[in-house]
Amino acid sequence: MSLLYEATWKLLSAASVLLRGEAAKDAELLVLRHENTVLRRQLSGPGRYRRTDSGSPRYPG
Repeated sequence: MSLLYEATWKLLSAASVLLRGEAAKDAELLVLRHENTVLRRQLSGPGRYRRTDSGSPRYPG
């Protein structure tokens, strides 16, 4: 059953990509470019956090 589900999902996904309009494709490109910009800004931002700076509670170990 899982294999049938996966195959159907892949076919529907491929069909939706092929049938999308140009406006939808342009909007997706804009979103992806914005995500890339945000990620680059986060990577080149001031200082990198250490693992202990994550705000998670420390467990005695």
